[in-house]
Amino acid sequence: MNARRYRDGYGVPHLRADDHPSLAYAQGRVTALDRAWQIEVERHRSQGTSASFLGTEAVAWDSFARRARLADTARRCHAALDPGTAEWVGRYVDGVNDGLSAGAARAPEFAATGLRPGRWQPWTPLALWLGHHVLFAGFGTKLWRDHVARRLGPQAAGLFAVDNQVTSGSNGWLLAADRTATGAALIAGDPHRFIEAPGIYQQIRLACPEYDVLGFAVPGIPGIPHFGHAGAVAWAITNAMADYQDGYAERLRRRGDRVEAYGPQGWRPAHRHVETIEVAGAAPIEVEVIETERGPLVSGGPDDDPAITVSLRYPPRVLGELGFGVLPALLRARTVDDVDAALDDWVEPVNVVLAADTAGRLLHRVAGRVPRRHPANGLGVVPGWEASHAWQGWHDMPSSPVGQVAVMANERGLAAGLGVEFAPPYRADRIRHLLDTTDDWRAEQLATVHTDTHLAAAGPLLDLLVPLDGLEPAAAELRERLLTWDRRMDADSVDAAAFADLRAAVTRRLAAHPALAALAEPPPYPEVFRPWLGLPARVGYAVTPLLHADLPGLDQAHLLREALTEVAAAGDTHRWGERHRLLPWRALPEPAASPGPQLSGDHDCVLATSSVPGVTDLCLRGPAARYVWDLARRDDSRWVVPFGAAGAGPHRDDQLPLWLRGDLIQTSCDWDRLTEEHDD
Repeated sequence: MNARRYRDGYGVPHLRADDHPSLAYAQGRVTALDRAWQIEVERHRSQGTSASFLGTEAVAWDSFARRARLADTARRCHAALDPGTAEWVGRYVDGVNDGLSAGAARAPEFAATGLRPGRWQPWTPLALWLGHHVLFAGFGTKLWRDHVARRLGPQAAGLFAVDNQVTSGSNGWLLAADRTATGAALIAGDPHRFIEAPGIYQQIRLACPEYDVLGFAVPGIPGIPHFGHAGAVAWAITNAMADYQDGYAERLRRRGDRVEAYGPQGWRPAHRHVETIEVAGAAPIEVEVIETERGPLVSGGPDDDPAITVSLRYPPRVLGELGFGVLPALLRARTVDDVDAALDDWVEPVNVVLAADTAGRLLHRVAGRVPRRHPANGLGVVPGWEASHAWQGWHDMPSSPVGQVAVMANERGLAAGLGVEFAPPYRADRIRHLLDTTDDWRAEQLATVHTDTHLAAAGPLLDLLVPLDGLEPAAAELRERLLTWDRRMDADSVDAAAFADLRAAVTRRLAAHPALAALAEPPPYPEVFRPWLGLPARVGYAVTPLLHADLPGLDQAHLLREALTEVAAAGDTHRWGERHRLLPWRALPEPAASPGPQLSGDHDCVLATSSVPGVTDLCLRGPAARYVWDLARRDDSRWVVPFGAAGAGPHRDDQLPLWLRGDLIQTSCDWDRLTEEHDD
C-alpha cells in the first residue's frame, strides 16, 4: 500500500495513492486524524450509544436511533453491497481504525468526557449516513399535520402549508458555456443544513491512477457523494423535498413477551426485543424495540395511546439498500453520462442533481427512491391496517433538459410530482434574477449570488400594512420606514431588525390566538420530533397564509395594528446582526462561549441564514459549505466551509472569517504547491 498526504494552506487534505483501495484507506485515516471526535460522536449516535458519554441530553436521540433500527439497517445494507464496494468501504474503515488513537490525542473532547476511541465495523459508515438523513424527508411534518387534523379537524390539516418544511435545503445553479466568460460551464451553490462545529462537510481531494476528484466528503463516509469536481466532469445536489417516508398508525397488543400488530391480514407477529441505553451520570434506560410489517415503531407502544403509536417506513429499511455502490462510480465518472448512469442506483436522500462536463454536456435530474402509494400517505399518518396504504413500486426519477441556466433551490420544480411541500420560490426566483444580470460570469463573481440578502418573502406581510388606518404617529412612521426599506437583511440594517421585530410580534399574536389554542400543547410524540411540533415555530414560518386564513375571530387589521404599535413603542434602534448570530451545534457545548458572530441574511434569502421567526433570531441553519466548480479550469474553482478543515488545531476555524465575508478560497490542484505531511 502506498499513499501520500498533502495539505494546502488551510489544512485541506489532498491524498494520492497507487490504487483505489489504498486511497480509501488514506481517506479513512486522514478523517480519523482530523475529525476523530466528530466521527466517534456520530458513530455512537448511529448506534444509540451517545448518552454513555454525553449524558441525559443524548437519550432522546439514542432511543430514536435504536427504535428506528439504524444500526441493523446499516448491517443489512452493507450485506447487500457488491464485493468491490464492500472492499472499498472496508479499506476506509481500516484507515479510520488505524488513525483514531492519534486523532483522539489531538481532540480535547475525549479527555473532557472520558471517551476512548472505539472500533469501527465494516457497516459503520452506512450507519452514519442513515443517522444524518433519516429525518430528511418530512416525516415530522406528517406528525404535525396529523396533530392539526385531530385538534382542529381534517379541513385544517393544510392550514400551515407554506411550501416550507422544517428541514434542510440548499441552493444550486448551473450556467452553461454561453453564459460564462470562459466558454465552459460553472456550477455553484451552498447546501443549507444545521451548522455544526466541526462542519458536516470535509474539503478533500482524492487522487489515484483511476481518478482525481476534489470536493466535499461527509466525515465518516468514503468518497465524495454530493459535491465533486473530477476535472472533466463536476456535480452538485440539493434536497429534492421528495416524500419517501411514511408514518403508519399501529394497533398493537401483547401476548406474554410477544407483541402482535393488526394489519391488512389481521393480527400478525411483530418483532420485539429490549435494549439498554447506558447514560453518563444517570441510571440505564431500557428501550423496547418493536417492528411491524410496515416498519420499526418510532412512537408509542402496545401500552400507549394508539393515536401516537406510529411506525416509520423508509426505503433503506424496505430495500436493504442505500446506494453506496454509487459512490465509487461517481469517483470514476468522466462524463455527464457517467454521473447520470451512476445515480440510477441512488436511494437516500432523494436529491436534485446538476452536472456538467468539459464536452459541454449538462444534466438536471432527480436521484433516489420514492415509493408509489395512496396520496393520503403524503399528508399524514395513515392506518397500517388498510391495504390501500401499502407501497406499490417506485416512481421513475424525472429529468429535464438544461438550457443556458438551471437553478435548484428546493422549490416546486423538477421534483414536484414526488413531494407534498417544497420551499417557497423566493430563493430560486432571486437566483435566476441575479444570474440574468450578465452573460459573462466568472467563478470569482458568483460569491455575489451566494451572499445576496434581498428578502422577497417580506413583501406579502408588508403589503398588508398598506391599507391600515387609525395608526398612532409612531406606528405610522414605522410603517413608512418598512414600506420604503430596501428589503435587504443586512447585519448592519436597523430596518431589517425592525421587520424581524414586526414578524415576531405578529407570530406571537397568531400563536396565542384562541383559534389555535388547541395546538399550543405539543402532541406526546418523542422528543426527537419536537422541532416539527412547536406551534410558535410553525406559525413563524406561516405568518402570511395564517393572516389570510379563515380563522374564527381573527381580525387581521387589528392584529397588525397592535403588532406595529408594539414594535414602534419599543423604539429599538439595534441592527439585525446584533441579534442574528451564529449558533452552531456542538456535541459538547461550550457554556462559557461568547455570542456567535453577527450574520446577514434570513431563511428565505439566497443567503439563507435561518432562524425561527417569533422564537429566536439566532441562526441554527445556514450554508454548511459554499462552492463554485469551474469546468474551464479546475484550479479556478472555489470553496469555503463555516469553520475549518479539522476539528482541532490551527485549522479548527480559520475559514470562519472568509465564510462570514462571503469570500471563497481558490482551490489548488498543483501538487508542487502543496505541502507533503508525514506521520509523526
